[in-house]
Amino acid sequence: MRILVIGSGAREHALLRGLSLDPATTDLHVAPGNAGLGKLATVHPEIKADDPAQVTALAQELNSDLVVIGPEIPLVAGVADALRAAGFAVFGPNQDAAQIEGSKAFAKDIMAARGVKTAVAEAIQPGASDAEIEAALDNFGPNWVVKDDGLAAGKGVVVTPDRAAARAHVDAVLEGGNPVLLESFLDGPEVSLFCLVDGETVIPLLPAQDHKRVFDNDEGPNTGGMGAYAPLPWLPADGVQRIVDEICVPVAQEMVARGCSYSGLLYAGIAWGKEGPAVVEFNCRFGDPETQAVLALLKTPLAGLLNSVAQGTLAEQPPLEWQDGYALTVVLASHNYPEAPRTGDVIRNADADNIYHAGTALNADGELVSAGGRVLNVIGVGETLEAARDNAYATIKDIELDGSHYRTDIALPAVEGRISI
Repeated sequence: MRILVIGSGAREHALLRGLSLDPATTDLHVAPGNAGLGKLATVHPEIKADDPAQVTALAQELNSDLVVIGPEIPLVAGVADALRAAGFAVFGPNQDAAQIEGSKAFAKDIMAARGVKTAVAEAIQPGASDAEIEAALDNFGPNWVVKDDGLAAGKGVVVTPDRAAARAHVDAVLEGGNPVLLESFLDGPEVSLFCLVDGETVIPLLPAQDHKRVFDNDEGPNTGGMGAYAPLPWLPADGVQRIVDEICVPVAQEMVARGCSYSGLLYAGIAWGKEGPAVVEFNCRFGDPETQAVLALLKTPLAGLLNSVAQGTLAEQPPLEWQDGYALTVVLASHNYPEAPRTGDVIRNADADNIYHAGTALNADGELVSAGGRVLNVIGVGETLEAARDNAYATIKDIELDGSHYRTDIALPAVEGRISI
């Protein structure tokens, strides 16, 4: 298969690595890509990932057999629709179905229709008066959860016991002309569960856990994700199946019933509290950085699997096969991420095979430099979660990037047995 991957981060690096290992893959391309992907695929940096016409033209030029869309922005922009209209097999939902991430209000409506557990929510529209905003804030607390209603790259959520901080985020979102959502706080550890979805057929991948806060001990602001691990040793034996049965299948069925049948990867962000699993959020694509850990353990050939979703034959696939053990990824972030990341700093000692590129470029002298907030991911695999941690941190400590930082406690609460349901 000639495969085109859309995106430019470490998630796409992980997808390309998995696709390259499938004997069915004959030719790999990525657009726009980054400086670390040239060893796996032909890179097309001139393409705008969220431009349906540009992406479709490239797929036609390459005569692609399959297009895999990594990020959410192209999906919400309708890139998958344009490709399908031109006759291409696409892994990724159409624009209507991508609203499961693009509009949190839409996702809440889908869940309400099927009785799926989630947080109580209240929307505040642009133009709301000061009294209306304060009244809405009165309905929540002592922990306020404030979300941008649209896309925010994982950084549009403020969870705080400080009402003033909650109000400040409400004001900032409304000033941008966007609705804002207040939600009740969901207790319990979080689970990221990826499901391949083809209409009403739902097949889960390994459960993972992301670390959103920028600093150790879950301190500091939310980020796009500072690390993740899979699977979860503390999740009940029936945990994945419960999430599938109680959440993912009903949502898939409701979307079929509404005429926006889902095809692609449905990411369910779950909080497992005293009353069981409840939805924090849905994403319409592979999560970043959880994908890097999950795919490191997948033995089933990836190209054929993603193509089965694109072709509508997922139900015919045999059970997925997984490598025993655990996988973990740690994010190396640039100076001052996530507030105002500095770019252009030279990166050294980043040649190991277990290093995936997220935000990298080449400068005028051909040196590898930082080009984003999350710069590199380091992957560790081991028979135990502790061994996977050791392998990842043994690599990341040798990477040189001025002003960079990373969390030192990815998966540590799980290793030390401090997570329970």
